[in-house]
Amino acid sequence: MLINKQETRLKKGHIALMKHPETALYSGVMLMGVSEVIDKKFTAYTDGVNKRYSKPYIEGIKEEPKLRGLILHENLHVALKQLPRGKDMWEESAMLANMSADFVVNDIIKNITGVIPSTKEPIVLLPDGALYDEQFHNWSMREVFNYLKKHCKGKGKGNGKDKGDGSGVGDIEMDEDGEPTVTINGKKYKLKDCDEHDTSGTSELSHEDAKELSDKIDKALREGGMLAGRMGAKIPRHITELLEPKIDWREVLRDFVSSTVKGKDEFTWRKLNKRQLANDLYLPSMENETIGEVVVAIDTSGSIGGKELTEFATELASICDLCSPEVVRVLWWDTQVHGEQVFKGNYQDIASLLKPLGGGGTHVGCVSKYINKERINAECVLVFTDGHVEPNIQWNIIPPTLWMITQNHALEVPSGKKVIFNND
Repeated sequence: MLINKQETRLKKGHIALMKHPETALYSGVMLMGVSEVIDKKFTAYTDGVNKRYSKPYIEGIKEEPKLRGLILHENLHVALKQLPRGKDMWEESAMLANMSADFVVNDIIKNITGVIPSTKEPIVLLPDGALYDEQFHNWSMREVFNYLKKHCKGKGKGNGKDKGDGSGVGDIEMDEDGEPTVTINGKKYKLKDCDEHDTSGTSELSHEDAKELSDKIDKALREGGMLAGRMGAKIPRHITELLEPKIDWREVLRDFVSSTVKGKDEFTWRKLNKRQLANDLYLPSMENETIGEVVVAIDTSGSIGGKELTEFATELASICDLCSPEVVRVLWWDTQVHGEQVFKGNYQDIASLLKPLGGGGTHVGCVSKYINKERINAECVLVFTDGHVEPNIQWNIIPPTLWMITQNHALEVPSGKKVIFNND
């Protein structure tokens, strides 16, 4: 009977969320998979599709807005695709991935301020003890994860198969009650305040199955978005980014470099077009002048991983081998340019020869200053950065610039073109 009572509360919570303008967006996701109450001791968890809630836990939630907050919390994990897209993070540290996912979804819930007209009660509230820190407002899971790795005490190492409950996690700071915690800016957060996540299913998905799941979530969000739009709701940034058409950064990079450095081809009558001589046609041939220098400015503040750098460098090498620039100059920078590497020909070796320098903060204006100071005559500039740079960037160079952004997708670049680097 008690399970039936909690199931009834759960159903009512879902209906209220689907009817409210600020949460109707997630209606389609709420209808995905199974949502059920289980008579076991845990909090709540999702496997990336299904959502399960502990009867003892939700019995302890007396306020309906907080129960609705828990329901939305689980569905946001699904909507943001945090389990399949964050597979590498769960494998690296289940504890920090767990916390990162919760900080992100709880920020969204915290900033939902609507009320139910008939009762005047909030549509959602965070459950007691929920992980929330205003510092992480509008951050992505990966941004939070990288921050926690760098700044917090008690960094855990997990295998991603423990549903985030702490098993398999080492080197954790314990509080006076023996509870695992991490400390951020002097404030302690308890691991037990996280919900749980079962990554075993999504980690074993094939590429085709993962794409199918992603497409289903996108479809559910678009359907919910149409409903929310009719209610006059604003779609959060996290969701609009998910639903934006995906642009392959490789194509943009190839297009940019090719169009920039191949702009010096000219017709000449000094050499005839041999292909047309057999047709008794005497036409000029194309003559390629010496192609100049490509500058590649790489952010070494610590947020760009080796995998991302290798993938970018490998693609760049392939493009340069095709376009044959005279020089490829790699600048390593954080708050200043710490050094450079110059390559002339044999560009296929770039990825293995890169030697990063630096690793402090980020101030991309130093690249512009360096190029001007050293009088580098570049055909184009490629900036590879996490995007967490200074406001009001001072960028005073003439060559066209392509900005490759790995994290802060909202960065407004001062000039040139921007593309999101996504290697998920």
